[in-house]
Amino acid sequence: MAAHTIAPELPPTLQWLNVQQPPALDKLRGRVVLLHFFNAANVNSLHFLQELRAVEARHHDGLSVIGIHTPKFDHERHAANVLKTVNQWHVRHPVANDPDWSAWQQFGIQAWPSVAVIDAEGRVAGIVAGEGHRGQIESLVGSLLDDAANRDIRFYEPMQPVSRPEPRTPLRFPTKLLATESALFVADAGHNRILECTHDGRVIRQIGTGTMGYLDGKFGDAAFNEPQGMALIKDMLYVADRGNHCVRRVHMITGEVDTMAGTGVHGHPATQDYPEPRQVALNSPWALAAAGEKLLIAMAGQHQIWALDLNRRRLNLYSGTGKIGRDDGAGLFAPFAKPTGLAYANQVLYVADADGSAIRAVRSDGRVQTLVGAGLYEFGDIDGPPAQVRLQHPTDLAVDANGQILWLVDTYNNKLKAVSLRGGGAKSINLAYKFHQPSGIASLPGKLFVANTAAHEVVRIDTSNGQVTRLPIGE
Repeated sequence: MAAHTIAPELPPTLQWLNVQQPPALDKLRGRVVLLHFFNAANVNSLHFLQELRAVEARHHDGLSVIGIHTPKFDHERHAANVLKTVNQWHVRHPVANDPDWSAWQQFGIQAWPSVAVIDAEGRVAGIVAGEGHRGQIESLVGSLLDDAANRDIRFYEPMQPVSRPEPRTPLRFPTKLLATESALFVADAGHNRILECTHDGRVIRQIGTGTMGYLDGKFGDAAFNEPQGMALIKDMLYVADRGNHCVRRVHMITGEVDTMAGTGVHGHPATQDYPEPRQVALNSPWALAAAGEKLLIAMAGQHQIWALDLNRRRLNLYSGTGKIGRDDGAGLFAPFAKPTGLAYANQVLYVADADGSAIRAVRSDGRVQTLVGAGLYEFGDIDGPPAQVRLQHPTDLAVDANGQILWLVDTYNNKLKAVSLRGGGAKSINLAYKFHQPSGIASLPGKLFVANTAAHEVVRIDTSNGQVTRLPIGE
């Protein structure tokens, strides 16, 4: 859309998620408006939201932000599903789902995330695409507000936050799980903490204050920001602290939490060897896997797998080009698509490649192979032999005790599935239980644990008879 033209009114087909009265652009004259175009599964949209919050805070007296969600996956065409992401991301401005991409086309948007900037007279002042442009957006918004003030047309009253909140529950958007012979660790991401539980769901101890932050120290003083994947090596629990872009270490005996890699801010590590991992700004570490004395890290924000050598304390690239894609080949030349789940067994790393709706394997020689999945925009819900299988945004996986089955949560199909590691394809596990965006799974002999994320719960499954038990964690 050309700059300085009057912005069209928002389409009537939008599905408004968290407001009773939809905002109208012609009623916001006197304010600068940011139309924030995003996608629920897009990691760049998640990163940009943090930048957007800073812009909102700085220009609260004259800026209005309106979120427009456009779907990639079928699951995202349903307003109730998008509302879950809006609440999980703590969005407090009006948001609409645009299942037909009407507003996207109306404003000529071409990438996630993007913002269309509208001045105080309702004209399009520019469109900024991609993450990492906070300074440019702040400067443009500030100049437009100053111009409106100089011409005495600026409206100063702050916008009130809006929400359609989730019910109060002991768990809030639990994500990754880690099961040992004696314990179950739960990343209670919405409460910014880790819970150590029994297999029956009794909480043994809490790691982290439960308040969002970035702070090392004792269990009761340390702070996390949306913790995700975990790995236990000897008496050390490692945590992918996604919102802080760090890998944290929990000393299970001494009760101390410290940082192993990351600076606490978002970055883009280059393809090189880093001798000081704590000086490297990471990019949405989402999942971890123990591989001997190495900790493998799914760096979802730049579509790669990294390795932290725990003996030498060095960080280096393990696999992935850094470009989004699904081509197989030698490890450093094969792209991934938002890897969010890892499992390591028999010298093979298995990867849940969420945006590619695929399950990949990194062999011991470094070669990357796709087990199931066809491409970035080839998704669905189809069982069968490998070439026919279609998934929809799978986010986690686990290897069974015998190393013959790969269990996975097919998140946007709301299903649990099994992939044969002997080349037999995949099949759905039909259970008498309703899943809602499950995003974590852990396996023990005879048992599976599943984080039923959007339902704010964790369940245990007896693999011999399919019985599903909801664990009363925190109740």
